[in-house]
Amino acid sequence: MTVPPEAVTGAAFWRPAAGRVVCVGETMAALAPDPPGPLADADRLRLSVAGAESNVAMYLADHGIPVSWLSALGADPLGDKVRAAVAAAGVDVTHVRTDPHRPTGLLVKDPGPTGTRVRYYRTGSAASALGPDLLDHEPARSAALLHVTGITPALSPSCRDLVSRALAGPAAARPYAVSFDVNHRAALWPDGTAPAVLRALADRADIVFVGLDEAQDIWGAGLTPADLRRLLPGPRILVVKDGARAATAVTEHGTRTVPALRTRVVEPVGAGDAFAAGFLAGLLRGDTLTRALRLGHITAVSALNVTGDHGPLPRPADIERLLGRTAQDWARTPATVFTP
Repeated sequence: MTVPPEAVTGAAFWRPAAGRVVCVGETMAALAPDPPGPLADADRLRLSVAGAESNVAMYLADHGIPVSWLSALGADPLGDKVRAAVAAAGVDVTHVRTDPHRPTGLLVKDPGPTGTRVRYYRTGSAASALGPDLLDHEPARSAALLHVTGITPALSPSCRDLVSRALAGPAAARPYAVSFDVNHRAALWPDGTAPAVLRALADRADIVFVGLDEAQDIWGAGLTPADLRRLLPGPRILVVKDGARAATAVTEHGTRTVPALRTRVVEPVGAGDAFAAGFLAGLLRGDTLTRALRLGHITAVSALNVTGDHGPLPRPADIERLLGRTAQDWARTPATVFTP
């Protein structure tokens, strides 16, 4: 379950064991106006794929971490598109189910002056029929780390049961560590149950990712990372992302905060998933919390600089050079110092 802890300024912190990561959740086909603009004015739509968990899986694969994506797709061309796109990034998709009776989910982006609205067409999708039995089979049974998000429990009762079972029992007794990205999607929680459900699930995970603004929307305005730690005392590592400003990792031994890299933003969608993948990759390869947070920021830039959810990482030499900078130099570093 764990590997020997690493010393961080005199204190030891827990980390997941090295091994295969399994990311569980729905990925949909995605349509967006091309060029970007209001959907009603579009003459052309660009087809891509979109899914928080598969985004994490693809970036983990980019970092050389063995990773599988576990989900279900319809027996349709959109499902073929999704499967091929995720596999092309180096992710194992051999255990993704094909459902002959339910379609692949679809989302449509509608860019506007105040931001991009997303319209979902996922009710009754193949992935919404996933359930806790998924955890009885490979690759989940042999995973070192299982990654799930707060999107999945909102899709259906069986999907909620899946995430609940993944987080059942004491953390030390589970066969794998669990990372949980809150990923609140208000449109998926029309009954108002999100705050209680997401808090209960997050508090049972080993690693939790949550945006500060996201947490303030769900659990109360004015919350700080320290407030969130009191709200979620259970996770071994709580990572609070404060947008373009910084990210903070809280453990039982203290807090580490690392400023974000300054960069241009083409589209913010997918940056949170990229950050989670970078941070997890850092932990899995034995980095300190500071280096793991830095790797999260570096990976997030790759998503921020493209119109899709998944962009190319910088060259390995550039990554290592940035990871090795002093704290003062890091804080002054623009992301333009590296190129993919």
